[in-house]
Amino acid sequence: MILDMFKLDGKVALVTGARRGLGLGIATGLAQAGADVFGVGTGDMAPCEAAVVAAGRRFASIKADLTSQAPIDGIIESCLANFGRIDILVNNAGIIRRADSIEFTEQDWDDVMNVNLKTIFFLSQRVAKLMMGQGGGKIINIASMLSYQGGIRVPSYTASKSGLIGITRILANEWAKHNINVNAIAPGYMVTDNTEALRNDPVRSGEILVRIPAGRWGEPGDLAGTAVFLASGASDYIHGFTIAVDGGWLAR
Repeated sequence: MILDMFKLDGKVALVTGARRGLGLGIATGLAQAGADVFGVGTGDMAPCEAAVVAAGRRFASIKADLTSQAPIDGIIESCLANFGRIDILVNNAGIIRRADSIEFTEQDWDDVMNVNLKTIFFLSQRVAKLMMGQGGGKIINIASMLSYQGGIRVPSYTASKSGLIGITRILANEWAKHNINVNAIAPGYMVTDNTEALRNDPVRSGEILVRIPAGRWGEPGDLAGTAVFLASGASDYIHGFTIAVDGGWLAR
C-alpha cells in the first residue's frame, strides 16, 4: 500500500536544532511517522522529548554548540550508544545575524557560516560513512527562501543558505550510488525565533504577509509532512532537490 511507503517504523532520526521551532516541528512529525529521535540542541530538550514520547517513540538528546566541529564525534557516539544506528539526518540547526552589509563584522560572518554550512558538511560526512555501512539513509538539509533570493541585512545567512543548496547537490551526486538520498527543504517566512523581530515590526510584517499567497506566516508543523516524505521510502528516487514550503512566496 502506498501509505506504507511513508512509514518510518524502526528508523532513527538525528535532528539538530530540535529544541524548538522548525526542528521541534520536524522531530514531532518524524516521531508520529514511527521514528525514534535523537535531538541536538543548545538548551532544554524537554518540549521535544514530550512530543516524541507522546507519539509513542523513544527519545534521547545531547547539548551541543555547533559553531565548531568539535561536538560532532560526541553527537554521533551518543546517538549510537542510545539507538545503535542513524537512518535519517536532519540538518536544521542554524543562526542568523542582521546588520547592513556595509557594517557587517567578520565575527558575524564566521559564526553564521560555521553553523549553517561548515558544520552541516562535516556532520553529514560523518553520518554518511555510517549510512554507507548500513546500506543507505536519508539526509535532509534545511535551506531557505534566501537560497534563491538576496534578502537584505543578512549577508552571511544568504551566503550560507545559497551554499547549502550547492552542498545538497554535490553530496547527492556522490552518495546516491550508496543509497543515500540528500535533499533539502526551503522554508518560507515561519514563526520562529529567527523571525521574531520581523513579526514584531508591524510595517515589515505587513509587507511580508501581503506577498505570501497563503496569507499567513508558516508554522513549524507545516514542514513535518515534507520532512516525513523526504525521510521515507516514498522519496527513494529523489536526489539533490530542494522543496520550497513557503506559502507560495517564490511563485509570487
